[in-house]
Amino acid sequence: MSTTIVISNQKGGVAKTTTCLSLGACLAEMQQNVLLIDLDPQAHLTISLGLNPETLRRAVDDVLLGYTSLISVSRESPVPGMDIVPASRMLTVLDKVLYGRPGYQFHLKKELEALGEELYNFILIDCPPSLGTLTLNGLVAADVLIIPVQCDYYAAQSLYHFIKMVRQVKEKMNPRLVYRVLVTMYDRRNKICRIIHEQMQRGLNNVLFNTVIEVDTRLRECPAFSQPVTIYAPSTRGSRQYRALARELMDNAG
Repeated sequence: MSTTIVISNQKGGVAKTTTCLSLGACLAEMQQNVLLIDLDPQAHLTISLGLNPETLRRAVDDVLLGYTSLISVSRESPVPGMDIVPASRMLTVLDKVLYGRPGYQFHLKKELEALGEELYNFILIDCPPSLGTLTLNGLVAADVLIIPVQCDYYAAQSLYHFIKMVRQVKEKMNPRLVYRVLVTMYDRRNKICRIIHEQMQRGLNNVLFNTVIEVDTRLRECPAFSQPVTIYAPSTRGSRQYRALARELMDNAG
């Protein structure tokens, strides 16, 4: 049985793509078959694995428009056991095109159901930093939502508004959706970081991951080499912490 995880937050710059790539690679290390799906028009996940969104013949937009299937668009990545459904720049206009179609929010869910449960243990979806048609497709298709968030004042405020909208999606379109909050880019030297993290631990204790992802320059560097941090810098803090996140996720799933 496969588990579909969407990684989303309305606020940009909170390590959504880094989390999708790094967590996927860690799960693959644990002998899990993983599929990454890039729903972000910026295509950073696609670029991070060495693909050029400008030259792709087929991408996830073709799947959402019903022209082809997920399996026909998926490609092997440099990570054994991890495939990717890439994004092209067409996603920029697809957001408006989908909105005019009946049942647009269920397109990805139907494609995942057609894919079946046997091919992949985990499907990870990277979403744009907005609650448009693409993110909505991800939320409706997912079993679990991971919300990466920094420990700063504005990010914390945005988080609570985003959670309210997620609860509405859960109530109206996807009752099985469970959300979890992941602290990213944490700087233990920063007093405000520590204070806000403590507030999150009190207010979000039942949904907050125990694992915290700290600031690590290797996490910023690895996309330039088309590798996840587990391959680019396997012994660094970022690698260790994302492996801990994968173990925590697997333990909770079990």
